[in-house]
Amino acid sequence: MSKATIHYHDIGDYLSQTDKLKLVHDFKSFLNLPTIILQPNEHGDWISVRNDVFSEYFNIGDKDGESNVSFFTSIYSRGLATSRDAWVYNSSYIVLIDNIINTLKFYNEQRQEFHSKNNSIKEIANFINRDSTRIVWTDTLIRDASKNIEYKLIREKTTSIYRPFFKQYLYNDKLLIHRTYQMPKLFPSESTHNIVICVQGAGNNKDFSVLISNVIPDLGLIPACQCFPLYHYEENNKAQKGLFETETTEQYTRKDAISDFILERARKQYSAKNISKEDIFYYVYGFLHSPEYRETFANDLKKMLPRLPLVEDVRDFWAFSKAGRQLADLHLNYENVAPYKGVVVLHEPLSISDTLKQANQEELEYIDYHVEKMRFPRKDQKETIVYNSRISINEIPAKAYEYVVNGKSAIEWIMERYQITTHKESGIRNDPNDWAKETGKPRYILDLLLSIINVSVQTVDIVASLPKVKFE
Repeated sequence: MSKATIHYHDIGDYLSQTDKLKLVHDFKSFLNLPTIILQPNEHGDWISVRNDVFSEYFNIGDKDGESNVSFFTSIYSRGLATSRDAWVYNSSYIVLIDNIINTLKFYNEQRQEFHSKNNSIKEIANFINRDSTRIVWTDTLIRDASKNIEYKLIREKTTSIYRPFFKQYLYNDKLLIHRTYQMPKLFPSESTHNIVICVQGAGNNKDFSVLISNVIPDLGLIPACQCFPLYHYEENNKAQKGLFETETTEQYTRKDAISDFILERARKQYSAKNISKEDIFYYVYGFLHSPEYRETFANDLKKMLPRLPLVEDVRDFWAFSKAGRQLADLHLNYENVAPYKGVVVLHEPLSISDTLKQANQEELEYIDYHVEKMRFPRKDQKETIVYNSRISINEIPAKAYEYVVNGKSAIEWIMERYQITTHKESGIRNDPNDWAKETGKPRYILDLLLSIINVSVQTVDIVASLPKVKFE
């Protein structure tokens, strides 16, 4: 039997099924369809072929620890995969703890009932009540229940970043988080400081994205996100610290996550002893924003973790490192960025109706800035956002929408995530207005939106100023 010949026509991205069928139909006949013959390369790529130059650069990280020629050490991690997001994340810490109390109570009741009947451990999967309004059973919970392990409530308040620029309270207990990966080594406690560069995992069809965080990231922050830290932590079990060990806290020893290899390589290549591991960390964040890099290696970045060069000119190295620090400052401290000066907020103050006469001024503020779901007046009218029935944001520059992360603009992430939702299976309600109340900031969501507009514009400007890199 002879091998088949595959003829391929690229119909374009982001089209509906109707649009795709119409394009094919308009050619009338297969004979009129312009095609190319596909041949797989050595990697098995038929389309979206990788660039051979990409393999010549340094790995961003090296899990195997064999080659020792990567920017970061082997200690990096995927974001949290909870398998029960609605239960362990919420905008309200009060609601979060109530949800956890209820699910722990149900788990312990099921565990005790099962063991009181002297059942065989093998029977537990058929015994447990899978009521989705009370619990989400995963293999780890079923295993622990079979071993009669009691679950107890912990009350440490932990902040996590769930989606771009959308923080949530997290119930940070490995018993209820399906997969923590290496995250406990990056953020072992709420008081330990760290910063992680999050990139999308290998084998993802979305355009490349990167975002930085100083709190625990969820796996969906960036698609299948991999997190490369400035530091990692080891439990400090020694009575005394060695002479050359890094700084310690009471419980943990902090280690640099940028490799000694890349530090020595950079210092030698640039003849610059003043380069630090922190400089290299921010170089990575700056370089991963390079439009030329993303465009040249778009196919590679969908199939593999990033590989990066050290640019030839030391001036370009410092330019990328400086830009990386600027971007990091914007993206980490986004809540404190001033509103974009050109934006106009139209606000018709809340009128005092009979039902509100008993409310005090503070309560009125929370009601005034309450948000159900933000929207554009029309799909193509993005210079205006309707915040609620009394507030609108106008004259938003088109440039602000050019900052895209994880498939959509940062502004549209705020619009999507800061709305009231009810989880279908569990019935759990997540109200972002609760975050504003519990942090004592009635204007939190509105101010956040105004800040993100400015963050977006500044990000676009910084990216435009990056050194232009030519790839052979």
